[in-house]
Amino acid sequence: MAIHLTKESKILVQGMTGGEGMKHTRRMLAAGTNVVGGVNPRKAGRTVDFNDRPVPVFGSVAEGVDATGADVTVVFVPPAFTKAAVTEAADAGIGLAVVITEGVPVHDSVAFLAHARRRGTRVIGPNCPGLISPGQSVAGIIPADITKPGRIGLVSKSGTLTYQLMYELRDIGFSTCVGIGGDPVVGTTHIDCLAAFQDDPDTDLIVLIGEIGGDAEERAAAYIRDHVTKPVVGYIAGFTAPEGRTMGHAGAIVSGSSGTARAKQQALEAAGVRVGRTPTETARQVLAALDAGA
Repeated sequence: MAIHLTKESKILVQGMTGGEGMKHTRRMLAAGTNVVGGVNPRKAGRTVDFNDRPVPVFGSVAEGVDATGADVTVVFVPPAFTKAAVTEAADAGIGLAVVITEGVPVHDSVAFLAHARRRGTRVIGPNCPGLISPGQSVAGIIPADITKPGRIGLVSKSGTLTYQLMYELRDIGFSTCVGIGGDPVVGTTHIDCLAAFQDDPDTDLIVLIGEIGGDAEERAAAYIRDHVTKPVVGYIAGFTAPEGRTMGHAGAIVSGSSGTARAKQQALEAAGVRVGRTPTETARQVLAALDAGA
């Protein structure tokens, strides 16, 4: 089993015929992902051949859903068109929209996330690497060859750290890895993924990666304390961030002790989470937690 994405998922790629869309569609297909079509109104009716795998291009998401039964879309469109793309996907009945696009205006994100929520569409992102259920499917830009199927669930704000922890724990493997994105407003939160992993019978342990700024990790800690019975291991990016400097996605929001790596570590540890100070130490904490539960 996995969360949000399985081998049964049928994926459309909005913006498939662009440079990034083409590159990552090819990678998704190579990983065994069931990509059933692309969407580009100007190239509707064409077929793109990916190493002898023909993928049709539809004029709209609704056309793609009607023709293929697609239930997931991956969005590779420029920031100015992202709001329209996600709105179109939600109106077409897509269950999961994975928004890779970086630089989406916050007011656009607020609008399309509210619309998607009303339509029953889960959004991951924007400005995220997507998600992977190893051995089953990839929706986004996460490399498929750096880990294997296993029983660890991973939720992360950081794309790069997602990849590093996947690699560090490649001998153990993952049920699903979700990169939720680091923008101020995102469609899927740490808490959403914690709840899904808690309910997934094939996830034995959860890794949570956060970063300085904001209070998402503190809220996740409160949720873990009250609702999560599986072991959780955490890592907070930004322990070495210079005071007063903007770092990464959210560093500018650090004020006093609020939003610092230390404050987040304390909140997580108070909820029973083991927190590593480096990715490698975090991986060792995962192994220790798994050994303790063996």
